Amino acid sequence: MVAFIREQTGDWFEIEVAAYPEFHPESSSAGADLKHFKAKVDAGADAAITQYFYNTDAYFRFVDQCQALGINIPIVPGVMPIYNYTQLARFSSVCGADIPRWLRLRLQDFGDDLPSLRSFGMDVVTELSERLIAGGAPGLHFYTLNQAGIISTIMQRLSLPAS
Repeated sequence: MVAFIREQTGDWFEIEVAAYPEFHPESSSAGADLKHFKAKVDAGADAAITQYFYNTDAYFRFVDQCQALGINIPIVPGVMPIYNYTQLARFSSVCGADIPRWLRLRLQDFGDDLPSLRSFGMDVVTELSERLIAGGAPGLHFYTLNQAGIISTIMQRLSLPAS
């Protein structure tokens, strides 16, 4: 699709593609997933936004592997705030995003106490975002799920301007 858009429109559009630091759930292997990503970049992608993750090491390792393959486009980390553990667990199982054991167990402890879970989740996502920014991420992409208030709070904590 990237090649088709480039062939039809040249540089008229900026094309951002998906990237998977923890690898696409339908990929046959980690290496195959990286090759597929490189093919999208070679076809003309300008930047990428990743699937969400809660392990910054996965993101930075992915970026390093991409650079080793000659991929030098911006790879913006996708950040998923934590609103509801049950929904997050279900969504994560479908899309292949890992919830680290320590985080999963902490979130399960909150049970139906959504205000406490969301407060804890904001702390976790704020710290995750701080580590990404400090490590050189070119920006952050928040998956808002129509919950702008939580995102606004995280951005205020990070002292980031809304854009």
